[in-house]
Amino acid sequence: MQISSEEIIFLIGLTSLIFLIAPLFLIIYIVSYNRKKKKHQEEKLLLQKTYENELLKTQVEVQEQTLKTIAYDLHDNIGQLLSITTITLSSINLDNKEKAAEKLAFIDDLTNRSIKEVKALSRMLHAEELVNRGLAAAIEFELEWLKRSDKFKIHFEKENFGAFSSDSDKETIVFRLFQEIINNIIQHARATEIFITLEQIENAFKLIIRDNGAGFNVEETLKRKTGMGLHNITKRAAMIGGIASITSTIGSGSEIVVTISY
Repeated sequence: MQISSEEIIFLIGLTSLIFLIAPLFLIIYIVSYNRKKKKHQEEKLLLQKTYENELLKTQVEVQEQTLKTIAYDLHDNIGQLLSITTITLSSINLDNKEKAAEKLAFIDDLTNRSIKEVKALSRMLHAEELVNRGLAAAIEFELEWLKRSDKFKIHFEKENFGAFSSDSDKETIVFRLFQEIINNIIQHARATEIFITLEQIENAFKLIIRDNGAGFNVEETLKRKTGMGLHNITKRAAMIGGIASITSTIGSGSEIVVTISY
């Protein structure tokens, strides 16, 4: 079978066209790939920058919360101790040596208690150092201050819990999540009992915080501006590869479970 000259010209033209179009498609693919790669790198840098900014904000908030705790304790506890000391000193009658000796012994006791309180507060000033000692230790230390208020019955459990992470930045964010949830309970829940559990399961860590307070409608709260604290909790959990699950029933308290895979 002979091929006509027209067919030969057509085949040559088609082959030439293919050889012309193929490099064009290759160029378009390379340009598109480079654009996607550049966009991915920009997004990665943006995520890293966002994470660093959020971490810095979290560290500042941890310090602010610590300073608030110190301020309350200075006012409510140490301030009261020093006030009683001053009143007792001014009431000493040196003519009554027996009573004076009793009051001086009482002042000595008050002074020693004040010194212990100040030392404990000085340890709180090193919030980052506290977190570096481990998440469980930081939470236990924070709960000690909450117990002193006598407003809440605290239940703290560690189930199969060792070290949560070698990443201290993640631990700082989890500790801030803990502070934020506890602060919400103190301010809004009208609770008398708080249950905190640190739990390690296969390839995951859980922070569970439950209270017996008034409860609230989760969906409605998230829609309103008052739900910003809850949004913040879910956002920060997501930043470290976690999920914050919030459940609550009006009249039956609330529970927040932060689960982080690793």
